Amino acid sequence: MITHPTAAELTEALAGVEAGPPGDARAAFIARVADNARATLEREAALGPAAEAAAVARLRTLLGRDGDFEALNAELCARLRDGRLAPLDPAVLAHLKATLVDQVAIDQPGYWGLGALQSEGAPSR
Repeated sequence: MITHPTAAELTEALAGVEAGPPGDARAAFIARVADNARATLEREAALGPAAEAAAVARLRTLLGRDGDFEALNAELCARLRDGRLAPLDPAVLAHLKATLVDQVAIDQPGYWGLGALQSEGAPSR
């Protein structure tokens, strides 16, 4: 479910990261950033397909139509923008929360509130 930067963009950027001289604080920082990006890519590869499939299933039910993630998400945005769907509709909120929880599990799995969000009602996966 990574949208920007894409997994391909992250992979390309990581290929250009070179180790710096020992003791170089900037190089050490860049190495930590690169390690975090690699870990995010690994989580995206492991969790992303199931998260996207769950989002597609929720969107198909919510919108009453078929399509891939991009098309369905664009339709959700259009309906919210033009008022065909209310932003506070419980079904919309449930979808947005489940999508958020899935994305946080990929992007920030150490987020202190993630466990509480997941236990409040497991997102449909």
